[in-house]
Amino acid sequence: SSGINAEYGVNNKTNTIYMEYMKQTVVFKDFVDEHVAKGERRVLADLCFNVGYTIALLHNGDIVHGDLTSSNVLVMKRIDKYDCVLIDFGLSTNSSLVEDKGVDLYVLEKAFLSTHPNSQDLFDKILAGYCSAAHSQKVVMSKLSEIRLRGRKRSMVG
Repeated sequence: SSGINAEYGVNNKTNTIYMEYMKQTVVFKDFVDEHVAKGERRVLADLCFNVGYTIALLHNGDIVHGDLTSSNVLVMKRIDKYDCVLIDFGLSTNSSLVEDKGVDLYVLEKAFLSTHPNSQDLFDKILAGYCSAAHSQKVVMSKLSEIRLRGRKRSMVG
């Protein structure tokens, strides 16, 4: 089990999936923009750690999201903290490949840093959360570094 609750139940006779309705959520992108503008980076640091942790749970279950951006994460207020929910699994795949998990993180990094300039510290918190829970964090982080180098070469060449 990945630790991810994606559905409450399935009815094969009626082709119905029962899922939780996410009440009072905010898109992570908007949440980040709002809290950066207010200078509330501590709240963001904790939430970013949680986002990385959640991605690690997904990867531990060999699920690759395929389109990780700050628009595909919802933020929910819990009693004493903020929680995150990953959404939009239209491009997701089942994969145990370190390359696929590294690309998932690379796509998030490129999207996050282009959408939220001057937020490298927050993305670093996402990676810290990921590393705290990912079963294969050392090899995935190594692969992410390799993918970054390939990405830089590609942008310089072409």
